[in-house]
Amino acid sequence: MQDTLFYVHDPMCSWCWGFEPTRRKIFEALAGKLQIRSLLGGLAPDTDLPMPEAMQQMLQQTWQRIEQAIPGTYFNFEFWEKCSPRRSTYPANRAVIAARAQGAEFDQKMTARIQQAYYLEARNPSDKDTLIELAADIGLDVGQFSKQLVEESTQQLLLAEIQESRQMGMNSFPSLAVSRSGKLHPIDLKYTDPQLMIRQIESV
Repeated sequence: MQDTLFYVHDPMCSWCWGFEPTRRKIFEALAGKLQIRSLLGGLAPDTDLPMPEAMQQMLQQTWQRIEQAIPGTYFNFEFWEKCSPRRSTYPANRAVIAARAQGAEFDQKMTARIQQAYYLEARNPSDKDTLIELAADIGLDVGQFSKQLVEESTQQLLLAEIQESRQMGMNSFPSLAVSRSGKLHPIDLKYTDPQLMIRQIESV
């Protein structure tokens, strides 16, 4: 069984946004050395209910903490004024799966485009129309994407990835672990030190 680096994330997880520059460096350094699998963690199920005010305040405070903890990470707080937030990340997760169906390279491209739209452009990836616009931005076949986004098979693929990550005990996002000889080795997250994480992965 090939050694595998598992990365569990959610495109609408704010700590994953802060981790993204480090993640890219890790993936680039280890490409070709072991298999790399990104799994969607499904932070928040589907809902049409507005996000409670207390949760909105909590998330804004989280954004502020991340900006302080990870130099170079920015958030556009206009999101909370311009959009109608819902605690629903499953649509964005399904969008990554629907994008991936048109080519493996679109997994990271769609994730990155969702993050940019959400955190920098104050757009809401919980909304289907926004996700379709983002699919067009990265060159996807929009008709195919729109159809796949709402198919039951896409939801089942998402649930399977969520179950796989939970079974490995990777319940927080982002999470990294190396599977070697059937044993899973969790990797400590260092948001500002990719080299330390690369060395820890290679030591496994």
